[in-house]
Amino acid sequence: MFSGTLSFLCMKEESDLEYLDLSNNLFSGRISDCWSKNRRLSVINLENNNLSGIIPSSLGSVEQLQSLRLRNTSLYGEIPNSLQNCTQLKLLDMGENKLTGVIPSWIGERLQSLIVFRLRSNEFHGDLPSTICQQQFLQVLDLSLNNISGTIPFCLNNFTAMAHLGSSTLTIQSEFMYADTDYTGDIIYLRGSLDDHLLVIWKGVEQKYGKTLRLLKVIDLSCNKLSGEIPKELATLQGVITLNLSRNMLKGSIIGEIGQFISLESLDLSANHLFGEIPQSLSRLSFLSVLDLSNNNLSGKIPLGTQLQSINATSYSENPGLCGAPLRECPGDETPNPPNTGNTKSDEESFEPLWFFTGMTAGFLIRFWGIFGSLLVNRSWRHIYFQMVNKSANWIRLKVALNMAKLHRIL
Repeated sequence: MFSGTLSFLCMKEESDLEYLDLSNNLFSGRISDCWSKNRRLSVINLENNNLSGIIPSSLGSVEQLQSLRLRNTSLYGEIPNSLQNCTQLKLLDMGENKLTGVIPSWIGERLQSLIVFRLRSNEFHGDLPSTICQQQFLQVLDLSLNNISGTIPFCLNNFTAMAHLGSSTLTIQSEFMYADTDYTGDIIYLRGSLDDHLLVIWKGVEQKYGKTLRLLKVIDLSCNKLSGEIPKELATLQGVITLNLSRNMLKGSIIGEIGQFISLESLDLSANHLFGEIPQSLSRLSFLSVLDLSNNNLSGKIPLGTQLQSINATSYSENPGLCGAPLRECPGDETPNPPNTGNTKSDEESFEPLWFFTGMTAGFLIRFWGIFGSLLVNRSWRHIYFQMVNKSANWIRLKVALNMAKLHRIL
């Protein structure tokens, strides 16, 4: 690990240096404004140092520059306009600094070879320029953690590389000349190449991508002050793997075309002002493994889909009108309680008196109408029946009279 200043980069004569990597050191002070003698540089990597000051305008004289990495170096000020001369830039990473001002419109107009554009965690403000839509080769757009306002340009669907499915043929590979010795000990110059890398917040974790960088297609505009609705034109970018629009002031509903993001693995729309129902098409995203829709005003039933029900309930929290698995059940969807088999015996016992009296009443009515009906139909039976009744009545009266006489004699 080295320390000191970068004053040694100020060359008196034209340099053949093509690759400069001084990252992950303790260099301090300002970046010297003397890059005009390093016109052949294709890679400049000064990230993770203790540098300060502004970005020197002489960097714009390095016209063959393909990769400029100034991440995490405590730089401040604005992006110098001279960098628009670096038209071969494929990777521009100025994240984690204190840069200010607006995002220059010439970045979209002049730097049309960009594959990675990263200004994460700075102090940029103002609208997102619509000229950025001219970046046909762009695969990673990370402008998160700034103060960017205005609406999301609907023309972002011009990011042609993000519209293609699968791996991109684009690479961020830089060629350079280096010195070596042959078998005789003489110095020889050889040409080598290097695949660039990038640190990306992927599924909430910062991960490093090198040769697999061409697989990555990311849009991260989170933690800004963006307003308006989500443009439905974004859905044509079918190759996008990560879409993060969280912690803004977006309103309206989640676009019904969200299901067209068929490659999407991570979607974060949390902490906005979105309302309405979750589109049914969201359940068709078979690769979706990270979803956060919390802290909005969404309502209705969560669409049924393996991915949507297996995601943690916190991803849907703070949406008072939202219901369905994995949240509470929606009104009308309550599952009926199964019969209580533990009280079967008691229930049967409680029905026994009812069945007894019902059977007794039925038996009485059947016998009554069986006898009374026969008497009504058969005249001879009816005559015999009434004779028997009269005899029985006379016998009862006689018995009563005899018993009463006997009682009088006793008294």
